[in-house]
Amino acid sequence: MRASGTFTVTSFVPADLKPDPEVTTALPVGVATIVKSFEGEITGRSTTLFTAAFDQAAGAGTYVAMESFEGAVDGREGTFNFVHSASTRGDDRSNEFFAIAPSSGTGALAGIRGGGGLVVDEDGTHRIWFDFDFDAGPAADAQ
Repeated sequence: MRASGTFTVTSFVPADLKPDPEVTTALPVGVATIVKSFEGEITGRSTTLFTAAFDQAAGAGTYVAMESFEGAVDGREGTFNFVHSASTRGDDRSNEFFAIAPSSGTGALAGIRGGGGLVVDEDGTHRIWFDFDFDAGPAADAQ
């Protein structure tokens, strides 16, 4: 199954978190917390732990994000975690990874599994989709 929607970032807060001792590379590394709001076949909100090695001026680097989602996917309400990452050299998107964390679903989303993706349109619209199914069990029986 596939559900899609759009999201907006409602909060982006950089964290002052550095390893000790710090290793300096050609790209600065940062950590932030993000809150997102979702609309469409995916509704609700997520909180995100976001890490990146990124050059703001060149728009180049790599990020890794772990999200905790609360809301509904294709009308099924609950919570779950998902992770995504990608790299860019400034004008591309590569090495993409997107996965729903196994055994993280609750409510009508218990047993959710799969992947998905996200893209940012040229006009700045953030689009997301989940390609998902459910483990066998009560959530799968309710479908």
